[in-house]
Amino acid sequence: MIELLLQQIHFIGALTLFVLGLYILVANTNLIKKVMGVNIMNTAVFYFFVAIGNTPNAQPPIYPQTEAFANPLPASFILTGIVVSVSITVYALALIMNIYRTFGTFDTKEITLIQDGKEPHSDDKHTT
Repeated sequence: MIELLLQQIHFIGALTLFVLGLYILVANTNLIKKVMGVNIMNTAVFYFFVAIGNTPNAQPPIYPQTEAFANPLPASFILTGIVVSVSITVYALALIMNIYRTFGTFDTKEITLIQDGKEPHSDDKHTT
């Protein structure tokens, strides 16, 4: 049983990171923490692709060979994913900056109260 877990440790690590990011995304009302949760989930997906693309004792596919060679596609997908992830993060943070300028808070519950025409309660914590 332990040997099976050790063989799948990378998949377990990717799943753990993804669940952690999902928890941060769902459990927090702070918009910046939600973006951090999405980034953790992105990292878990990249980790998963690295784990499935790993070939033990593989050589780089630089010249023709008869031995096993490493597949370069997972690495190229990961690089593309990192670029997309950074772009989405920058765009989300720019939107959050505009939301903060408009509402004066990062908290989604307070933003909803302000949109409904109600003032946030004074005993609520103000997250900045």
